[in-house]
Amino acid sequence: MSEDAGTIGNPAAHVQHDGEPAVHHVPSDQQKSSTTIQEDVYPMSPRRNTTTPNPFSRKNTTLDLDDYFTGPRDIAKHSKWPLFMQLHGSILPKMIVPLFVVACWASLITAISMKVPGVQLGISSILLTITGFVVGLGLSFRSSTAYERYAEGRKYWSQLIFTCQGLGRVIWLHAVERENTAKQDMLAKLTAMNLVVAFAVSLKHKLRFEPYTYYDDIVDLVDHLDTFAKAATKEHSMRPKPGIFKAVGENLGLSFAASNPRKLMKKAESPLGNLPLEILCYLTAYVDELALNGQLPIGMQQTAAYNSLQALNDVLVNTERVLNTPLPIAYAIAISQITWLYVFLLPFQLLLELQWITIPATVAASYIILGIFFIGHEIENPFGNDVNDLPLDLFCQQIVEDMETIAARRKPRMSEWVDNPRNKVLYPHSDSSYSVWAQRPEQAIRNVLRNRPHADFEKMNANSEKGDRNV
Repeated sequence: MSEDAGTIGNPAAHVQHDGEPAVHHVPSDQQKSSTTIQEDVYPMSPRRNTTTPNPFSRKNTTLDLDDYFTGPRDIAKHSKWPLFMQLHGSILPKMIVPLFVVACWASLITAISMKVPGVQLGISSILLTITGFVVGLGLSFRSSTAYERYAEGRKYWSQLIFTCQGLGRVIWLHAVERENTAKQDMLAKLTAMNLVVAFAVSLKHKLRFEPYTYYDDIVDLVDHLDTFAKAATKEHSMRPKPGIFKAVGENLGLSFAASNPRKLMKKAESPLGNLPLEILCYLTAYVDELALNGQLPIGMQQTAAYNSLQALNDVLVNTERVLNTPLPIAYAIAISQITWLYVFLLPFQLLLELQWITIPATVAASYIILGIFFIGHEIENPFGNDVNDLPLDLFCQQIVEDMETIAARRKPRMSEWVDNPRNKVLYPHSDSSYSVWAQRPEQAIRNVLRNRPHADFEKMNANSEKGDRNV
C-alpha cells in the first residue's frame, strides 16, 4: 500500500523454541538498524511530484485566507476562539456582498425619508408580522430539506467506509494464497485493495463533476486499467483555471460568477463512462477468479465478498440520487423571492419606530434571515467544495489507512495470540497468563467462571455502601 512502509522485519523474532509460545518482540533502535532492509535496496516506481506527501491529506497546508472561502473544512484543525467568533466555517464570507447591498438600500430609504421634506416612506409594521411567518416557514422548509440531503450523503459515505473495510478483510484474510503462487497472490490482493481505494476516490470526483483521471489522488490508482475516463483524459489534457475575478466572485457567493459544475462533462469530445462502475467491474472479475480458483473455499466468504460489491454499487447509485435530486426549482425560486422581498421591505417597516437606527437594525435582521437562507443553499449539495460540505478527502484518506492497516500483517494464527504469556484470559479478575490457567484442571476454571459474577456483585455493593457513607 504505502511506499513508505518498505521494510522487512527480523523473522527470527517470531520463532518458537521447545514448544514455548511466540512472544512479540519489539526491536531496539540498534537492532532495527541491523535488521531493516532499506527501501533503496529494492527500487520502487518513481513517486509523483505531488504538493504534499499524501494527496488525500491537508495536514501539511496552512490556514491562509483562501481556506476561509474554500473547503471542505479540515476538521482535524482546532480553533480556540469561541464558537460565535469563529470565521472559518461561517457563512459570513458569502454574505458580505448581500449585506452591503442591504445596507445601501436601507441607507437610501432612511436618507430619503429623513432628509427630503414631505416624503415619508415608513409604513405600519403589521406587514412585518404577517410576512415574517411565511418567510420563517419557507426558511424552515429550505433548511430541513437541505440538512436531510446532507445527513443522507454522510450516511452513504459511512456505508462506503464500512463496506470497504469488510471487502478489504475478505480480500486480505479470507482469500487463500496458493502455495506455488503465494507472492503473486499477495500482489494481486494488494492490487484489488488499491481498487477499493480507487472506487472511493473516483466516486468523490464523480460527485464533484470531475470526470477525468489526471488528478493526483486517482491517476496512479487507475492508470493500469482500461477505462473510458482514461481514454477521454488523453484527449482532454487542459485543466480549467479560473481567473482571479471569477475566483473572487465564487468565494463571495456571487451567482453570476459561479461556473456550471457540469461544464467539463459537456465539453467532452469522447464518452466519459462511469469510472466507479468500471472499477467495480474489475473488482467483480477479481472476486469471480478467487471463487473459481478455490481461494475463497467457504461459501459464506464468497457471499460476504459479493454482498460487499453489491453494497458499493448501492452507495454509487444512492449518492448520485442525492446529488441529482435537489429541491424542486419552483420551491427554490419562491423561497428565494419571498426572502429577499421581506428583507427589502424591512427598512420601510422599521423607519417609523427607529429612524436612523433603521440602517443597522435592517443589516442585523438581514444577517439572521439571509444567514439561514445561505446555509440551506450551501449544504444542499453535500459533496462539493464549499466550506461546510462533507470532507470527502478525509473519508478517502481514512479508507487508505484502513486498507494499509488490514494489509500490515499477514493473517494471524490463533496460537500466536491465544497461547501467549501476555494473554490474561480472566482479566481484570486475575492477572495470571494463559500458561498458568492451562496447567489447571478444567473444573477449576469453570468454578472460577461461575464465581466471577458474584465477585462483581460484591464489589459493586461495597462501592455503593462506600458512596452512601460519603454522602
